[in-house]
Amino acid sequence: MKVTETPPAVPAQRSPLAKTDGPGGEPAKSSEGKVLNVFSHGVLVIWAVLVVMPLLWAVMASFKTDDSILSTPWALPDKLHFENWSRAWTQAHMSDYFFNTILVVGGSLIGTLLLGSMAAYVLARFEFPGNRFIYFLFIGGMSFPIILALVPLFFVMNNMGLLNSVHGLILVYIAYSLPFTVFFLTSFFRTLPTSIAEAAMLDGASHTRTFFQVMLPMAKPGLISVGIFNFLGQWNQYMLPTVLNTDPDGKVLSQGLVELATSQGYKGDWSGLFAGLVMAMLPVLVAYIVFQRQVVAGLTAGALK
Repeated sequence: MKVTETPPAVPAQRSPLAKTDGPGGEPAKSSEGKVLNVFSHGVLVIWAVLVVMPLLWAVMASFKTDDSILSTPWALPDKLHFENWSRAWTQAHMSDYFFNTILVVGGSLIGTLLLGSMAAYVLARFEFPGNRFIYFLFIGGMSFPIILALVPLFFVMNNMGLLNSVHGLILVYIAYSLPFTVFFLTSFFRTLPTSIAEAAMLDGASHTRTFFQVMLPMAKPGLISVGIFNFLGQWNQYMLPTVLNTDPDGKVLSQGLVELATSQGYKGDWSGLFAGLVMAMLPVLVAYIVFQRQVVAGLTAGALK
C-alpha cells in the first residue's frame, strides 16, 4: 500500500510592507478602535451631563427659597423647604391637575394599547384585500402634523359635544397615538412564532381567545415599550388640551404649569414653580426607570428573530 507522504509545512510568507510590533513578527494592533471608543464614551458623558444637570438643578431649586434661587442659583439649599411642595400641591391646584392628567392619560393609554394591539395583530397575521392599504394609512397618520388638524378637530369635537370633557380628550389622545402604536406593534407581532398560535387554533381556541390568552401575553415587551413612548407623549401633551380643554376645572398638568408660571405675575414664586415642575417630571422618570429593561427588550425583539 502506497502511503502518501505529507510535505513539510511551508511557513507563510508575509509581505515586507506588513507592520510588526515585536520581535515575534505579530501584526500591530490598530488604535482606531480605542480612539473611537474613547470618543463615543466622551460624547455619552457630555450628553448625560446636559440631560441630568437641568433635572438635578430643578430638584435642588424646588427645595430652596426664592431669594436663594436668585442670589445663589448653583448653591445647595440651606435646608429642605418642603413647604414649597405643599404650597404648589394645594394653593397652585397641582393636585387637581395631577388627578385630571392621570385620568386622561390612564384612559387613553389603555384604549390606545387595546385598539392598537388588535389592529396590529390583524394586519400582521392575516392576509386580506386592502391589508397593505390600511397599514400605510396608519403610517401616513404618523407624518400628518397635528397642528394642521386643530381647527377642524375643534369644530368636530364641538359638534359632537365633546369639548371640555375628559372622555373627549381621551378619544383625541387615542386617535393621536394609534398610528405609531399600530406601526410599532405590527412589526413586533411579525416576529412572534406562528406555531404557538396554530397550536392554540388546533386545540379549539377561537381567534379572540388566541389573541388575548396566547399572543397578547407574548407581546408584553412590545406593549410595555410602546406604552412608555405613548405615556411620555400623552403626559407632556400641551397643544391638544390647550385647544380642546379650556375648562379651568379640567386642566391637565401641562396647562397647570403654564398657568402657574403666568398667574404669579410679580410675585415670583419660583420655588413653588420648580416644585410643580418636579411633580410633573417624577411619574415619567419613575416609569422609565422601572420599565427600562422591558423597553430595551421590546426595541430589540425584532433584531433577535
